Amino acid sequence: MIAFASGFGVGLTLILAIGAQNAFVLRQGIRGEHVAAICLTCALSDAILITFGVAGFRVLTDMAAWLEPVLLVGGAAFLLAYGARSFYSAATSSSALSPSGEIRTSLPAALGVCLALTWLNPHVYLDTVVFLGAVSTGFPGREAAFALGAITASFTFFFALGYGAILLRPVFARPSAWRVLDVAIGLLMWAIAAKLLAGAI
Repeated sequence: MIAFASGFGVGLTLILAIGAQNAFVLRQGIRGEHVAAICLTCALSDAILITFGVAGFRVLTDMAAWLEPVLLVGGAAFLLAYGARSFYSAATSSSALSPSGEIRTSLPAALGVCLALTWLNPHVYLDTVVFLGAVSTGFPGREAAFALGAITASFTFFFALGYGAILLRPVFARPSAWRVLDVAIGLLMWAIAAKLLAGAI
C-alpha cells in the first residue's frame, strides 16, 4: 500500500500542473463534448507510458548499476526545481485557467488534438517514462504497485477533471485557487525529493 500510495501521489502531482492537455480536457468537460472518450484517451496514454517507464527502467538499471543512484539524484534535482517553479508561480502568477468556447468539434478531431497534446509533448516522456521510472526504483519488488498507483491517479484525475469541470470552473476561474494548488504541489515535490536523496545516500 505504501508503494501504491506513493505512486498515486507522485503521479497525481505530475498531472496537476496546468498545461495544454489539462486545459483541453477541462474545456471539453465544460462544453460537454466527448468527455468520456477524451478522458479515457489521456488516461490510457499515461498507463502505457507509465508501464513502459517502470518496467523498462529496471532492466536499464540492471545493465548499468551506477545509473540508478545518478538518476535518483537527477530526479531529486528535477523535483526541487519543479517545486521551486511552483512556489514562484504561486508568488507571481495572476492568471487563471479559462478555456474559451469554440465551435463544436467532431469526435475524430477532438481525439486527434488530444493525442497530439499527449504524445507530442516532450515533458510527458520525462514525467512518465524517465521520472516515474526512476522513482519506482525506490520500491524494489513493489514497482508494479507503484505503477498501478500512478495509473490510478491518472484515471482518477482525468475523469474527475472532465466530469467535474462544470463544478470546478467557478473555483479555478480565480487566480488564488491556482496559487494554493501551486504551493501544495511545491511542498509535495520537495518532500519526494528529500525521500529520493535519502535513498541515494
